[in-house]
Amino acid sequence: MTPQHTEGPDAHPDLVEVTVGALGRAHGIRGDVAIDLRTDEPERRFADGARLRVEGSTRVLTVESSRWHSGRLLVHFVELADRTAAEGARGLVLVTDVPSDEVPTEEGEYYDRQLLGLAVETTDGRAVGTVRDVLHPGPQDLLEITTDAGIRLVPFVEALVPEVDLAGGRIVVADVPGLLTDLADEPDQADEPA
Repeated sequence: MTPQHTEGPDAHPDLVEVTVGALGRAHGIRGDVAIDLRTDEPERRFADGARLRVEGSTRVLTVESSRWHSGRLLVHFVELADRTAAEGARGLVLVTDVPSDEVPTEEGEYYDRQLLGLAVETTDGRAVGTVRDVLHPGPQDLLEITTDAGIRLVPFVEALVPEVDLAGGRIVVADVPGLLTDLADEPDQADEPA
């Protein structure tokens, strides 16, 4: 269950603030709101009774109920009693505090914050950089990795990232030509002695 903290993350150093969504258009007359999701776990973050803060404020919205409608999550908040209140809240960004050691419910899934700063190694153990960011441009997430050759974007798929070792503070990336270095920097296979 989502922690029900309304204090800022500084009040509890073992908590981190995460963005879970933004309020979209009002739906219907009773004040339901479409949510622009910013979480992979909407059922967890928008569970009945969850208390979510409006980003940058102490205002709290309490989830009374949620449901899926035509591929969108619709949420009714206790504090938004009707359509007028829901329309006035459009655009608000919702955050919550979660334990820093919380992990996703699905195995093999990771929160962005768990990956940031991890050392990056090739499959043969060569250190090549650090995870700088996790990007979500579309259907495929990308790891933004800082290397000696500059910033590299690596699709976050098992074929290219076969191992994530959170306890060891590292991820392993396949040593595919051109993925982590410029092709011009790769040794030419034809020049190597036979």
